[in-house]
Amino acid sequence: MDKYVSWMAILRLLSGSAEITAALIMLRLNQVDKALAVNSALALVGPTVLVLTTAIGLTGMAQNLSPSKLCWVAAGVSCLLIGILKK
Repeated sequence: MDKYVSWMAILRLLSGSAEITAALIMLRLNQVDKALAVNSALALVGPTVLVLTTAIGLTGMAQNLSPSKLCWVAAGVSCLLIGILKK
């Protein structure tokens, strides 16, 4: 198995575990204001995992892509991040 795929999968598993843990914490707290605080903390996890996983994937692909194709991929990722982070 490719080491880049392994790292990407590990990050996604950790992210999913954080989501499930947060849901269980919300159920245990049983208060809307506290559940909202837990949900807000999760808002930091999603984009961070997206950026890290994408960076790992691009690092793994960089050796197989031509510079022009790599620029197109980077442009697409940039557009994605702008769309997600712009308010």
